[in-house]
Amino acid sequence: MIIEEIPYREPDAVFAYWAGDPYVAFLDSASEDDPRGRFSYLAIEPFRILSAVGGKSFVDGVETAEEPLALVERELAQRRRPSPAPLPFTGGAVGFLGYELGLALQGLRSRHGNPQAMPDMVMGLYDKLIGFDRQERRAWICAPEPGAIRRRLAEPPPAWPVPVARADWTADLTPAAYADAVARIVEHIRAGDLYQANFTARHRMRRPAGLHPAGLYGALRAIAKAPFSAYLACGPDLAIASASPERFLRLEPDGRIETRPIKGTRPRGRTPHEDRRLAEELAASVKDRAENLMIVDLLRNDLSRVAALGSVTVPSLCRLESFAHVHHLVSVVEARLRADAGPIDLLRATFPGGSITGAPKIRAMQLIDELEVARRGPYCGSILWLGFDGALDSSIAIRTLTITRDEIVAQAGGGIVADSDPMAEHEEMMVKIRPLLAALPREAP
Repeated sequence: MIIEEIPYREPDAVFAYWAGDPYVAFLDSASEDDPRGRFSYLAIEPFRILSAVGGKSFVDGVETAEEPLALVERELAQRRRPSPAPLPFTGGAVGFLGYELGLALQGLRSRHGNPQAMPDMVMGLYDKLIGFDRQERRAWICAPEPGAIRRRLAEPPPAWPVPVARADWTADLTPAAYADAVARIVEHIRAGDLYQANFTARHRMRRPAGLHPAGLYGALRAIAKAPFSAYLACGPDLAIASASPERFLRLEPDGRIETRPIKGTRPRGRTPHEDRRLAEELAASVKDRAENLMIVDLLRNDLSRVAALGSVTVPSLCRLESFAHVHHLVSVVEARLRADAGPIDLLRATFPGGSITGAPKIRAMQLIDELEVARRGPYCGSILWLGFDGALDSSIAIRTLTITRDEIVAQAGGGIVADSDPMAEHEEMMVKIRPLLAALPREAP
C-alpha cells in the first residue's frame, strides 16, 4: 500500500470522476461544521464483491456456504494490516448491511418476502481510495499503485450529473392509515407488550428514464448535508443515496467503541425566533427525552455483550444537535471491546441499531414487521466501512433513498411511545422525509 498526498480538491468534485462506475463508495461526511464530518473517503474499483440475498451469500457472484458476516470477517482477517497515519481508514470493506439481515441475526424472518431480490448486504473490498481531511484541507491517494488514479485526476473534470425528472411520489400509507398503525402500537405499549417501536412508511416513484443515481445524490446533498452522508453504487441495479445524521458504531483499533443514538425531532424554524423556540421545546420535552433514554438503555445492554466489564458509559445524554432541516436529541454511549472480540462480534451484538427498532428489540422488530407494509431493505440498516486494521465506522441508514432499476424509494418514521399522538407522529415522519422528496423537483428543469 502506497499513501501519496495530492493537491486538495473538494470530495464531491473528485467523486464526479468515478460517479458512473458500477461499484463505487463515496463516504461523503458532507456536514462542513460537524467534527464527525472531518474525513471523507472515495473507494474505487473493488477487487472483490461480497453480497447476500435470499439467505444465500456470494463472493463475486459465486455462491458460498458462509453466513454473510462470517464471510466479511474471513476476507478481512486474511488481509489484516495496520492503517498508517494520517487517515483513520486506508482500505477494507465498504458497503451496506440491510435491515432484514438484522432480522436474520435476531432469529426472525420478515413476512414480506423479497420479490425484487433486494440484497441484504453488498460489501466491496477496496485497496484503492482517496481520503480527504476537510479540516486540514489535505488529500491522499491510498493504493498499491497510485499512478493510474493520479493520471485520471489530471484529466478535465467531468460535469456533475444533474437529475432531469419530475417528482411523482406515491405514499404507501395515507395519513389516516399511518396514524392507525401508530395507535395500534400505542395499544401494545399500554398493554405492557413493549416500551417503544420505531414505525416507518415509504414513498415511492417509478425511476425516470435516464436518471443518474449519482445526480440524485448530488441533489440530495445540496439540500440536506449531514455528517454521515454517503453514496453507494452496488452494481448496475442498485444505488443508495443517504444524508444520515446518525452514527451507528465507531470502533477504534485500540478497542474504543462509540454509538450516538438519535431520538427526538423538531423541524427547523422559518425565522431565528421560531427556530430557537422549536429547539427549546425539544430540549424540554419529557416524551422525547424518555424515548431517547429507552434506546440508550437498549444500546448499553447490546454493547455489554461484547464490552469489557464495567466499560460501558454514557458521557452525553439527550444533547440538542441541529442539522439542515431538523433538531434532534442525541446521546453518546461509549465502551471498550473485550480483548477476545472483534468488529464482527460487535456488529452481531448490536445490529440493527436500537434507535430504528425499539425496546425490547426483538418484540419491537416483530411488531414492526407485522404493521409495516413492506420490507425496509437498505433503509434502517447501516452504511459502513471496516478497515483492514480492525477499525470500523458506520451510520444508521436513515434519510436515505434506495434507487433500483425500476423505482426510487424514500422512507422515514419515528419512535412510538405510550403518549405518542398518532397524527403528530405522521407529521414528524413528513418532516424527516420532505428533504428526500425534494431531491427531485416537482417540475423538470
